Amino acid sequence: MLRWLWLAVLVIVLDQASKLWANAALDLHRPVEIFASLNFTLSYNAGAAFSFLANAGGWQRWFFITLAILISGYLIHWIKKLNRSEISLAIALSLILGGALGNVIDRMYLGYVVDFIDVFYLSDDCLPFFGSGHVSCHWPTFNIADSAIFLGALMLVRDSFKSRKSER
Repeated sequence: MLRWLWLAVLVIVLDQASKLWANAALDLHRPVEIFASLNFTLSYNAGAAFSFLANAGGWQRWFFITLAILISGYLIHWIKKLNRSEISLAIALSLILGGALGNVIDRMYLGYVVDFIDVFYLSDDCLPFFGSGHVSCHWPTFNIADSAIFLGALMLVRDSFKSRKSER
């Protein structure tokens, strides 16, 4: 099932190309509106998801690199052991692998992950503690690698429910 690793490579290429574009075309923290609920906003994340440990002093960079490389090795091993019929699982694992390695490349060479996709919605009661009125609710800025990891994880969850159903 290693033939599905092309998908991981595709994710890495698209992710790195989009990050190169974002760094060249966007100004840090200055949103560019794409449409009503989507901006491109360049940001750098030294932490993990939701900027977890972003201000930890630098050790987290090497921790996240090491963790991602270990997990990537495990994912490759898992993909290698799959049966030919487990295509959906191979795709899910390849998406996660590509996303993890796309972000590792950033951490290794830049010391942070480049994010630029800013999704949000408008609501009158989104953040009421900032006062009344029309405010926006932003999801943390992310990138193509993060999207691939998220999609792969959703596919894993879906596959786990399918497995349970077929076992019954």
